[in-house]
Amino acid sequence: MARAPLLQLSDISLTFGGDPVFDALDLVVQPNDRVALVGRNGSGKSTLMKVMAGLVEPDKGSIVAGPGVSVGYMEQEPEMKGFATLGDFALSALDPSEAYKVERAGAGLKFDPARPVETASGGERRRAALAKLMAEAPGLMLLDEPTNHLDIEAIGWLEAELSTTRTAFVLISHDRAFLNALTRATLWIDRGQVRRQEKGFAGFEAWRDATWEEEDMQRHKLDRKIKSEARWAVEGISARRTRNQGRVRALQDLRAERASQIRRQGTAAMALDAGQASGKKVIEAVGLAKAFDGKPIVQDFTFTVQRGDRIAFVGPNGVGKTTLIKMLMGQEPVDQGTVKLGSKLEAAIFDQARAQLDPDMTLWDSLAGDPEMRVSGKADQIMVRGMPKHVVGYLKEFLFDDAQARAPVRSLSGGEKARLLLAKIMARESNLLVLDEPTNDLDVETLDLLQDLLGEYPGTVLLVSHDRDFLDRVASTTIAMEGNGRATVYAGGWSDYQAQRSVDAPVAQSSGKAGKGQGAEPQKDAQQKPGKMTFKDKHRLEELPSVIARLEAEIAKLEEFLGEPDLFTNEPAKFAKASDALVERHTTLSDAEEEWLLLEEKANS
Repeated sequence: MARAPLLQLSDISLTFGGDPVFDALDLVVQPNDRVALVGRNGSGKSTLMKVMAGLVEPDKGSIVAGPGVSVGYMEQEPEMKGFATLGDFALSALDPSEAYKVERAGAGLKFDPARPVETASGGERRRAALAKLMAEAPGLMLLDEPTNHLDIEAIGWLEAELSTTRTAFVLISHDRAFLNALTRATLWIDRGQVRRQEKGFAGFEAWRDATWEEEDMQRHKLDRKIKSEARWAVEGISARRTRNQGRVRALQDLRAERASQIRRQGTAAMALDAGQASGKKVIEAVGLAKAFDGKPIVQDFTFTVQRGDRIAFVGPNGVGKTTLIKMLMGQEPVDQGTVKLGSKLEAAIFDQARAQLDPDMTLWDSLAGDPEMRVSGKADQIMVRGMPKHVVGYLKEFLFDDAQARAPVRSLSGGEKARLLLAKIMARESNLLVLDEPTNDLDVETLDLLQDLLGEYPGTVLLVSHDRDFLDRVASTTIAMEGNGRATVYAGGWSDYQAQRSVDAPVAQSSGKAGKGQGAEPQKDAQQKPGKMTFKDKHRLEELPSVIARLEAEIAKLEEFLGEPDLFTNEPAKFAKASDALVERHTTLSDAEEEWLLLEEKANS
């Protein structure tokens, strides 16, 4: 017997003073659905979710929830007026006996239920709203960017919770790894049309590209037909005027059809210019120590940043990632140690809080009013990488239209604010980029472009991000800040860090148990004893083949690079760096293969 849909939208139309956001939209959410809701920034994802939640009333159409189905929506900016603490807000729809649910969600999402609402940050409020939704467990959860303001540990907790829930959910997120792990269907909003595919986000980009390719082919055929019919109209209509008026009207219909087609939104014309090269040694930190209120941020931290490095800083919220970057940049005093900045540095900074954007300023003034971008005597022009450019023209390169140029920054969506800040920092030449959570709210296409730009950027990048996929694609080195002043350097991105940490962990655990003169080998023998496979063991055994394959691919690339005949003579520093990386990759591969053999033996015992 077929089960009733959880939610059904029929013939929904909605217009906000201009072109329709949706027109004749039909949408059904079924029990057990795990749906990714994707689309370009400004395409209407959050608006559609609010329509589904009953918070925005459409111009026409109907919204019907299934019998007894409750729909829960995680608000981007939750209204907490009348609540003393975040816990009071999170528990407001539950019985006091269910307070443990909020406490459990609070522990996983790292928010303090006792925190007064008045002193809570925007991120804490969002985490409280998410904990409220998870604790209430409605029949359908609508999650709009739930990973924003979560650190990687909290994202992992949420991912685990959603992977085991029986509750259906629709999910908006910029986090590829999160979407890939959780979704089994995809809703794609594109120019007011909503398409559905019964595959998770992992299949989205191939589906999108195939759809656009088919669209381009049909548009090309239509253009050819219009051209052919227009030629006939000019050359032959005078002799057949009466009996061919129908064909003329058909030509007019073809032209109207072509004119009504909405052009796809392009990709932002982002560019980076490193200007003059910095010195080879960008930052040299020796013996750094820093503590706040007795809580250590780093202890005895020594590290050198070389030109061209892409350094990622990862760790829980509040552990001090941004503080460490500020110390390395000379913006935060150290308690002990020294920091030496290299020569010819030109830094551009993307801050997580978007503090460089005044919400009351217009987009125009935000750019033209910047002293570093102002062109003397030209009120409508700004300096972009050394060349004057019209303000509106430059805004259009970042996908803003004429009307938005005079709108206040506060009217922008999160993704639009991120694009505006990128426009500001990309207008100047820089050879050192400091990017603190740059991926929040960006759509897939803009993320892809940013990744490509960073890959080709000849300067140096310091990066804070909780986006695991982005870290894997960008970072060459990862500094893991694990609390209590520990900051450990790993080669590669997030997956490399995870692989190296898991390989190192058994050695660290066994080092204190080996007897005098035994070393580590007896512990290795102990690990080989058959035992019951844990869930973690099974997951690791499934994960290791891809880790090994990636390491083998990296080794092949490094060997190919080192095989260039003039590399040692012309680029000795690159040769040395690649050689060190090759040795490290071989060591990591050997450890990963040994771990796989141990787990495989354990699984077959």
